[in-house]
Amino acid sequence: MGHMLRQYELIEKVRAYDPDADEALLNRAYVFSMKAHGAQVRASGDPYFSHPIEVAGILTDLKLDDETIVTAILHDTIEDTVATHEQIEKLFGANVARLVDGVTKLSKIEAQSENERAAENLRKFLLALSDDIRVLLVKLADRLHNMRTLHHIKSEEKRRRIAKETMDIYAPLAERIGMYEMMTEMQTLAFKELEPDAFASIARRLDQLHAGGGDLVSRIGLGLQLHLADHELEAEVMGREKHPFSIWKKMAERHISFEQLSDVMAFRVIVDKVEDCYQALGLIHERWPMVPGRFKDFISTPKRNGYRSLHTSVIHDSKMRIEIQIRDTAMHAQAERGLAAHWAYKEGRPVDDVKVPWIEDLVEILDHADSPEELLEHTRMAMYQDRIFAFTPKGELIQLPKGATPVDFAYAVHTALGDKTVGAKVNGRVVPLRTLLDNGDQVEILISDAQHPQPSWLRFVVTGKARSSVRRFVRHKERDETIELGHKIYDEIVGRLPAPLAAEALGRAIKKLKLDDVDALMIGIARKRLTDEAVMEALMPGSVGSDIAPRPSAQRQAISIKGLTPGVAFSLATCCHPIPGDRIVGLRREDESIEVHVIGCDQLASGVDADWLDLAWGDLSDGGTARLCVILRDVAGALGEMAGILGAQGANIVNLHLAHRDGSFHTFHLDVEVHDLGHLHALLAALRSAEAVSSAERL
Repeated sequence: MGHMLRQYELIEKVRAYDPDADEALLNRAYVFSMKAHGAQVRASGDPYFSHPIEVAGILTDLKLDDETIVTAILHDTIEDTVATHEQIEKLFGANVARLVDGVTKLSKIEAQSENERAAENLRKFLLALSDDIRVLLVKLADRLHNMRTLHHIKSEEKRRRIAKETMDIYAPLAERIGMYEMMTEMQTLAFKELEPDAFASIARRLDQLHAGGGDLVSRIGLGLQLHLADHELEAEVMGREKHPFSIWKKMAERHISFEQLSDVMAFRVIVDKVEDCYQALGLIHERWPMVPGRFKDFISTPKRNGYRSLHTSVIHDSKMRIEIQIRDTAMHAQAERGLAAHWAYKEGRPVDDVKVPWIEDLVEILDHADSPEELLEHTRMAMYQDRIFAFTPKGELIQLPKGATPVDFAYAVHTALGDKTVGAKVNGRVVPLRTLLDNGDQVEILISDAQHPQPSWLRFVVTGKARSSVRRFVRHKERDETIELGHKIYDEIVGRLPAPLAAEALGRAIKKLKLDDVDALMIGIARKRLTDEAVMEALMPGSVGSDIAPRPSAQRQAISIKGLTPGVAFSLATCCHPIPGDRIVGLRREDESIEVHVIGCDQLASGVDADWLDLAWGDLSDGGTARLCVILRDVAGALGEMAGILGAQGANIVNLHLAHRDGSFHTFHLDVEVHDLGHLHALLAALRSAEAVSSAERL
């Protein structure tokens, strides 16, 4: 590849377009990178350090600012050497450190993308992650230089993988931000690697074309230029052959042979101002017949990336179709350098002597930038701001809305994974399931076959898929558990009957009560759609006693709620937070789930419209949430001590709030997950014995 750019050459290149560039900064970077990379070598045998310098060189051709050039020089130091973020920040400032960090992050992710679907995602992801588009520019230049030196890599498989990724991801990204030159070179290099035969055959055809027509391209170009000059229109005409890849793509898309292809040759007509574009178009169409359906006006309707030109194809000298693009100097600068062209302007003054009137009407390159100023100011890739991208441990990209949690992530990967989720690791650390995910997080879902969706997830999931899966499960479970609870109450009711039941009594009772089946009866009992008396009467006529009003017979035994999920067929009242071991009663209202209270709860008096059910926890029900009121002395570390005691007792704090502070005392209300009453008493005892605790009570 010839000699590597030397330090002074690189600096000259930058100074040529930006006389105010920070020379000391560039020198420091050059030396730092050279030292950091030390004796590393590339596949080509060149010192590794040549790579970042060449990347910087590519970016000087785009006339980028000194910070971007420095970032390019340093872009591999964090990833591949012992240099650290802190060092870079200290030596080169926070901006450069942030940019280098961005490029490092992109390289890490790039290493993970393999499969087909990931390509589109990765493109979006790279856009989303480069808060500052300069990160992306360095990444693209890095890729371009890697493509230029691709032939040095020994493994064919690796070369193909890199070429394919360039074709799928980086070339379209370059196009997306309007950098056509870079896009074309990437495509050509990748095409050569991926389709060597097609590449060779097209190159051969192009050679024949040259041989046949001498230098046809320049002859036609000159003809165009003279034709315009005859009509007083100054224009610069540049002719070129289409790149092998774009020729091949057109042949493939339109199923036509090389001979039929109109656009092996393309010409650019560059004029001074917009109106000249249309005049040139008129003069060309007047002289040569145009090819119908091939004319496009991207000046009045620019492409999304801001590209503007007129495109037309004409039939030249009655045999050859040629394609012509007409644009003014400003449009040309933008078409060649795309978004990068904006950085050639500091405070809106052109850096070199091209007169470019389009700082005023900077096209809204990205769909969401409100104004050109905003775009220049932030150069944020706003397109994907409402989405984040997270990875599976295998490196697959999952796209989620902002605000998504590991549960959303799990359901996005697979419904079955979501259903069994018990926990999550984000970037290797175990986190609560309600944690919000961030761009670039790597998420590992921990599962258990015993787990099933939790009603509480509905409070924090944001994706439709997660929401509907949890809802569907809760609906089924609610029905099942309501039936199960109905059975338990039914057994208790049967126990109150004066005589044992005949085998067919149940079937008869269901008919009598006009119900469909046993399930319907059980749901009716649990949901108090049927009174106990009605059920007893239907099962055993005459059993309720026929004093004028039927007298409810007292419940004989407590009904166990063992094995039922809180929040489904019954709910634990939030006024008194019952926990296993408490004496509990259930309030049974029509068509609602049974509400469980501690026997001494004040709210019970208000349950006038409800039946009371005597309930029992059943052995070893697993835990509940107890609400405590703890008064701490105002001493340093008191809160920490309290939290430490709870942790040591294995009690998880789910909620904590400072109820009031009163001089030297702070009163906290906290909800703590405990196993049962015994656990709670142990906890309170431990709290009361602590120095910092003035009192601890259950609320």
